[in-house]
Amino acid sequence: MARVAGSSFFQEARLPEQRAVEGVAFPAVLVPSGGPPAEGSHDEFLAAVRSERASRLEPLLREAGAVLLRGFPARTAADFDRAVDAFGYEELPYVGGAAPRSNVVGRVFTANESPPDQKIPFHHEMAQVPTFPAKLFFFCEVEPKSGGETPIVLSHYVYKRMNEKFPEFVEKLEKHGLIYTRVLGEGDDPSSPIGRGWHSTFLTKDKTVAEERAANLGMTLEWTDDAVKTVMGPIPAVKWDEVRMRKIWFNSMVAAYTGWKDARNDPVKAVTLVHGSPLPADVIEECGKILEEECVAVLWQQGDILLIDNWAVLHSRRSFKPPRRVLASLCK
Repeated sequence: MARVAGSSFFQEARLPEQRAVEGVAFPAVLVPSGGPPAEGSHDEFLAAVRSERASRLEPLLREAGAVLLRGFPARTAADFDRAVDAFGYEELPYVGGAAPRSNVVGRVFTANESPPDQKIPFHHEMAQVPTFPAKLFFFCEVEPKSGGETPIVLSHYVYKRMNEKFPEFVEKLEKHGLIYTRVLGEGDDPSSPIGRGWHSTFLTKDKTVAEERAANLGMTLEWTDDAVKTVMGPIPAVKWDEVRMRKIWFNSMVAAYTGWKDARNDPVKAVTLVHGSPLPADVIEECGKILEEECVAVLWQQGDILLIDNWAVLHSRRSFKPPRRVLASLCK
């Protein structure tokens, strides 16, 4: 069915996996309003993003926290790169992040390249450093054979449930924050979910430059013969979302405690309270349960673009059977 002249290019849709959170569909889902797009209509899609970003897309993202664009003519990494550019957000360099990633084209990178049998726990992107993306894009270039969803969960709702369950612990987090510690080798280790070496973490092979860039992040470095220990914090674990006027569970506590494990790193020591005090295991376990209970996991389809407001939503990755190729782009 053809689109009516002057009407929106986008139409809201419903998926079985969606859930209503405080009366709002999560995530929001947009499909082409005139039915499946014609061949060669990618430019029309890009023009619609530019023209309706302020009037339609941004308000929907503010309300829902995440928007899934499905059925639009994006098929390749280059298509995705152009789509991200059409939104007009400034690119955020990936400095200080833990995940191994490779640049694909333009401002597009692979998502975390850790092995497919590994689950990546819930986290806000780069919550362990003070400079983090405000927006994240994910793009499904190749559908997983099975599994491989990118579950998402609303951060303010996680905060609400954690504060109801563990008010004293949450008060301590709000007052003191968390300390993140990670040991990095020189090069990347693709077998580890936190296998990014210090060369790519700080985008240099010069230790002096690495120290300067770490200092700019508020991070201290402790060098050994073949590695470096990075210490970040105390850094806030609960933040205030000024756009939506609410507190958010802005940390990588569960991700670090359960997932920052490899030959160099002990996850229990990866995230601690001030003075190095370990986190209570029962609190971590319960938080993990809350994240799973409240999350939404939509099966990827080839061409899907998922836009996440990093101030509102945590994300994770389930294990999968290859092939699967999901790409990412980080924005200020």
